Amino acid sequence: MALPVAATSSRLKSELMNEHHPQARQLLLCSWLITSADEPPKADHAVLVEGDRIAAVGAIEALRAQYPDAEVVDLRGCAISPGFVDAHRHCYGVLAHGIPTEQAPADFWAFLNEFWWGKIEDRLDYDMLRAAMDLSCYDMIRSGITTFFDCLEAPNAIPGGLFVQAEVVARWGLRGVLCFEATQRVSEANGELGLRENVEFIRAYQAHRSAPDNRRLITGAMCHHTTFTCSDDFIRKAHGLAKELGVLLHFHCSEGTYEPEQALRKWGRRTIEHYDDLGILDETTLASQCVQLSPEEVRIVGERGIRVVTMPLSNCEVGGGIAPVPEMRRAGATVGLGTDGYVANFFASLRGAFLIHKARLLNPAAMPARDVWQMATGDGARALAMDEAIGAIAVGKQADLIAIDLDLPTPVTAHNLLDQLILWRDAVDVHSVMVAGRWLKRNYVVLNADPEALIAKTREAADRLWRGV
Repeated sequence: MALPVAATSSRLKSELMNEHHPQARQLLLCSWLITSADEPPKADHAVLVEGDRIAAVGAIEALRAQYPDAEVVDLRGCAISPGFVDAHRHCYGVLAHGIPTEQAPADFWAFLNEFWWGKIEDRLDYDMLRAAMDLSCYDMIRSGITTFFDCLEAPNAIPGGLFVQAEVVARWGLRGVLCFEATQRVSEANGELGLRENVEFIRAYQAHRSAPDNRRLITGAMCHHTTFTCSDDFIRKAHGLAKELGVLLHFHCSEGTYEPEQALRKWGRRTIEHYDDLGILDETTLASQCVQLSPEEVRIVGERGIRVVTMPLSNCEVGGGIAPVPEMRRAGATVGLGTDGYVANFFASLRGAFLIHKARLLNPAAMPARDVWQMATGDGARALAMDEAIGAIAVGKQADLIAIDLDLPTPVTAHNLLDQLILWRDAVDVHSVMVAGRWLKRNYVVLNADPEALIAKTREAADRLWRGV
């Protein structure tokens, strides 16, 4: 069957290539520079951007003297940071905001089986995906997210759903990793169709890596759902395809108590222990949620060095629990930060990750601001296997960065900057956003965006989704 977006039209190619070409040389001045959360912030620094890459970092006066012909972009009054990496998102989830329910689901299984699957995922079509992705890209840029991982769960929107989404992402100029969550819950044939969707998308966008347009910013990943919707053979097949294609294998893991309890009943071992027995925990593994893990599972996660993404607010919303994030980090796992599908405010997720573990562990020193900021930037990049290109402001890295307003009521210092940004800033305070040397937001305004039209299209799509038409 032909894919609906197999070839890019001349109109789309024009749109992808003619928006905000990177200037040859831009010198960005700032009051504070966060090169990475591993290093103290630096006052009165500048970043030189040449094309799509960072060419120099240093004190303002030194770089101004060294590069007198560079276009100066004065962002003093702001902190410049690596762009946020939303390492797990379901962009279609915006369509579910406020959807009527007769009563709240009783538990996580009821949430999936009686609500999320039937009323949302199974009803999605191409037009709904376009509308949701369009608004989500606008909202991510507005919020300072420069890279995101999106997991599409829409068994009746394949083949071609990923290609529909990618066309929208390329138009906005964000860096994205897209995958389809293959599941056998509908049928074995539908599960195979989901795996094939991933394979065809991965191969198509691997061919675009050297494209002269925004398609080069998009990659794919392999994905299966969970141990309770996929057979062992299906999971092994997904893992084998990921290894063959050189991409990550993503799955949801122990988001609530249901999956580990089901695994214990079926195999006599918990979820991570079962995956370990299947032999799929390796450099390809990207496990989202990882909420209900035993100490032994935390040890395995650390020893295998798998990549994990935590979504603290989403875990609260579905009653899943609180993931042992500090424990996984101490064990050696890379842990990125995500928003998931329903609570999609990245700054709120930052605050959730900063606060919730202090309460759980009865320890105000748990999850200091530098750890949370690292999860949102450098560790998010590592979780997505993109840390060679993004996640820090350093010479040779891609110029993916954000400027955040520092108009705060108390003095900003090197020791309190990250705390202040996490606790008292939000999307409205993101001054500017750059991806691969191109401005996507300037002076608090997302460029070439019509928010009212985006909201109107999303509202129309949500209305159809809610009515099941």
